[in-house]
Amino acid sequence: MRLLALDTSGAACSVALLLEGQLRQRLVQAPRNHGAQILPLVESLLAEGGLTLSQLDALAFGRGPGSFTGVRIAAAVVQGLALGAELPVVPVSTLAGLAQGLHRLTRAQRVFPALDARMGELYWGAYALDASAGLMVLQGAEGVAKPDQLLLPAGNGWHGVGSGWTIYGETLERAFGERLAAVHAEPRECEAQDLAKLAQAAFRAGQAVPPEQALPVYLRNRVTFPPNRAPR
Repeated sequence: MRLLALDTSGAACSVALLLEGQLRQRLVQAPRNHGAQILPLVESLLAEGGLTLSQLDALAFGRGPGSFTGVRIAAAVVQGLALGAELPVVPVSTLAGLAQGLHRLTRAQRVFPALDARMGELYWGAYALDASAGLMVLQGAEGVAKPDQLLLPAGNGWHGVGSGWTIYGETLERAFGERLAAVHAEPRECEAQDLAKLAQAAFRAGQAVPPEQALPVYLRNRVTFPPNRAPR
C-alpha cells in the first residue's frame, strides 16, 4: 500500500509515507508555522519515495482533538491534496496516534492518552492493544472533561501519556491509583508515522472517506470562556 499521512495537531508538524510496508517520516517542531512547513515536507517525502500524489492509494491526517488551528490546517491541506489527486482520505484520531506511538516506543498494551484542552479540561481516551494487528483500539468513546471528572477505564496496567499528564499528573495519578502502571514523558504528541499505521488498517476496513468528508473532530466547539464565565 502507498499512503501519505500528515499531522499538525500539536507543536510538531509531521508527514509520513507508508510505501509497501516501509515507513519514512519527516518531523519538525514548528509552533504556529504549520501552514508554511507542511507542503514542503510532503513534497520532500514524495520525492524521496519517487512518487507523485496520484500514485498513492490514500491520504490520512490527524483529525483531532488538538490545537483548533492545527487540526484545521491538516484537514484543509489533506482536502486540497486529495481533491487534486482524486484520492480517498482516512481521518485518524490524534489520541489514537498518541497511544500507538507509546506502544511503538514502550510496547505498552493499555494506554490512556490525555491532552491539555485548556479551560481546565482534558481531551482523553482509553486504548488497548489488539495483539493480532499490533494496533491500539479505542475502548468506549473519547471525551473532554475536567481532570477529576474523567470516565476511568477498568483494569490495571494503564500507561499515561500526553500533555494532560504533564499538567494534571497529580490529579490523574490519584484517580487511577493502583490501576496506573507508569506515566511517560515521550512521545509528547501524535506523530504521522503512527497515524499511517492506523490509517492503513482503517483503509483496508473500508473507512476511507471522500475529500469533502475529511473534517476535523474537536470534541468540543468552545475554545474560550465567555467574559462572564471566566474561571476564578
